[in-house]
Amino acid sequence: MQRWMLASAALFLASCVTQAEYDELGRELAEARRALTDAGAERDRNATYLDKQYDESTDYQQELAGTKRELEALRAELELTAAQRDAKDTELANAMKDQDALAASVQAMKKALAEANDRELEAASRVHEFKKLLARFQSLIDAGKLRVKIVRGRMVLELPTDILFASGSANLSDDGKGALAEVGAVLADFPDRQFQVEGHTDDVPIDTKRFGDNWALAAARALGVRETLEAAGMAPTQLSAASFGQHRPVTANDSEDGKAANRRIEIVIVPDLSGLPGADELDALSRGG
Repeated sequence: MQRWMLASAALFLASCVTQAEYDELGRELAEARRALTDAGAERDRNATYLDKQYDESTDYQQELAGTKRELEALRAELELTAAQRDAKDTELANAMKDQDALAASVQAMKKALAEANDRELEAASRVHEFKKLLARFQSLIDAGKLRVKIVRGRMVLELPTDILFASGSANLSDDGKGALAEVGAVLADFPDRQFQVEGHTDDVPIDTKRFGDNWALAAARALGVRETLEAAGMAPTQLSAASFGQHRPVTANDSEDGKAANRRIEIVIVPDLSGLPGADELDALSRGG
């Protein structure tokens, strides 16, 4: 039955469509089939291209993720390097400060050492000068007419006034003038040094026509000794005189020996402070610098 119907349809179509139209329809069908085939092929090519692009995109994303990780690692390393650099800079700054402090400390030590050397040289010079005076005055020392001593850091020549002066008098005895002439001749060999003649008495009060108290007596005796030293060859610019009366005893005035020890003339070698450490600063301060 179905075969009959198909045959009838074909017969009907054949009777309705010309051969030319049939052929044209065949060509169109073939072209449609080719177009469909080409479209399928294009679709397949596009699908392949998309798959490739997807694969490439996936690889690119993975590569991009790896690059990001590397970038983060580099950024972390950079931050660590910056922190290390800052630490090194701080360490270097501290080292420079330490170096500056060390340099300052070295300079301070050098200055202190120089000052210590200066003090040592000054001390050695004073010791040498002291020994030299002792040697020059040995005969007077042996005769009991002179003592050489250090009092409060000052070199002092001490002459008992009982040898130089009669009691209550400021007139030099002949022995006193001879002793002072020897002293003056020695001290004249030290033209760069200053000397102060200091008069001292015991505590026995004096009240005479010439001397109203022990201050006046000690002053007159100091001035007389100063004049005699100048006559012995010392420059007047080297000499000064001072009176201490009874107020600087070397021992108690409770015996005749004690009183005799306190009655004295002292020739003090005035220390030269200009060479001592700090003298320049003191000089600047005195000048308002």
